[in-house]
Amino acid sequence: MAHKVIISGGGTGGHIFPAIAIANALKQIAPDTEILFVGANGKMEMERVPAAGYEIVGLDIAGINRQSMLKNIALPFKMLKSLWKARKVLKQFKAEAAIGVGGYASGPLLMMANMIGLPTIIQEQNSYAGLTNKKLGQKARKICVAYEGMERFFPKERILLTGNPIRKAAVKIAGKREEAIHAFQMDLNKKTLLVTGGSLGALTLNDCIEAGIPQLVDAGIQVIWQCGSYYYEQLQAKWGENLPVEVKLMPFLDRMDYAYAAADIIVARAGAGTISELCVIGKPVVLVPSPNVSDDHQTKNAMALANHHAAIVVKDQDARQDLIQQIVHLINHPNEQAVYGENIKKLALPDADEVIAKEILNIIKN
Repeated sequence: MAHKVIISGGGTGGHIFPAIAIANALKQIAPDTEILFVGANGKMEMERVPAAGYEIVGLDIAGINRQSMLKNIALPFKMLKSLWKARKVLKQFKAEAAIGVGGYASGPLLMMANMIGLPTIIQEQNSYAGLTNKKLGQKARKICVAYEGMERFFPKERILLTGNPIRKAAVKIAGKREEAIHAFQMDLNKKTLLVTGGSLGALTLNDCIEAGIPQLVDAGIQVIWQCGSYYYEQLQAKWGENLPVEVKLMPFLDRMDYAYAAADIIVARAGAGTISELCVIGKPVVLVPSPNVSDDHQTKNAMALANHHAAIVVKDQDARQDLIQQIVHLINHPNEQAVYGENIKKLALPDADEVIAKEILNIIKN
């Protein structure tokens, strides 16, 4: 008999990629599993999930607006409407389990699943659990986590250390350095820096790289600079033909495997999904946690690596002053690179999607 599973969450690529990875693993292990996604209307998942071949239903839900309290007036009504729709979706689909990966939509969907007695599973990606997941975790059958020490937030006996599901295609880099360097039209004999601010880009990283271009080029470093679609046009208009040949500016990276394969060192934000991929890649990393996230969870993610001497962490407020210096220092010290690469690799949990998928099927069967 085909099992029926609902996966909810989204809002950012960091939530959507793991959700799709879990769905793909479920299909691989039990091909007749029926999967329905539940997302937030107007968010990225409403496009990305159908593109991955899955059906999605949208809820009219939004997060708390911390800038303008007036804009939160409609929130209780949106929540009630979303809970009612979640109940309808769960009943109509005849779901046997509900999985929450974080993001606005997972709140109402899992709350309703708990209310009607359906087994729920949470996938907590960060080293610091958010308010919604802490609440949902009280009733969840299993909480799949990516970091140790999560019993601060959840009942210890229900925690399963799985890691975060990653984009498998993105981390398949073995033997690809040469073709990757050629694809970026770069020099095989130069050291390569990859800078990635995620799908939306990161202003701090972009400002640092822009100011540091002369210094990086003088140090013999070539740069793959993924600046985000939001910033690309203005950077392109500003630099145009004057961008040194050593610097490849792009809005996003279609072939993340090539970017990772080409890189000698990587500069990135400290989102949970990014960190999980970087652990599998096993290259030296400089993390600049975003300060614009709830509970400052990116700093906590980054420090979980720094405590194992597995990454260099530069605070967002110090980055404009210190980041380029750190990059040049690391490029010039291959022994340090080797230590960071080895230590980050030790933290890799590459099969999280399969472990979580098996746990879901187990819970349904029992």
